[in-house]
Amino acid sequence: MRKNSIKNTRINGEVMRELSNIIRSEIKDPRVNPMTSVVAAEVSPDLKYCKAYISVLGDEESRAATLEGLNSAKGHIRRQLAHTINLRNTPELTFIMDQSIEYGVNMSKRIDEVNAAMKKDDEN
Repeated sequence: MRKNSIKNTRINGEVMRELSNIIRSEIKDPRVNPMTSVVAAEVSPDLKYCKAYISVLGDEESRAATLEGLNSAKGHIRRQLAHTINLRNTPELTFIMDQSIEYGVNMSKRIDEVNAAMKKDDEN
């Protein structure tokens, strides 16, 4: 089976959307930061495993606490996912911290700093 089949792409999108809803509305763990978002979800072709990429707005301590809270609520999240998505197998979840948004913001700041320095040099 192709890795990026249409079926797998649809399942990835649906799992990502439902995980976002579950984390936003169902999880009451105080460790989970309210500014947590699911960036991507990759479900294996056999529907047994899912890597969920999570992004948290906050410091490193908040990220670690959120990841710990999500890992402790894995069973509840998986059960809710099984109720909302009708799949042959409900995938086993693995949460992975995604730093891409923070990296993009950092690179944007650096580009702005370089542009400001170049403008300042042009004026002199």
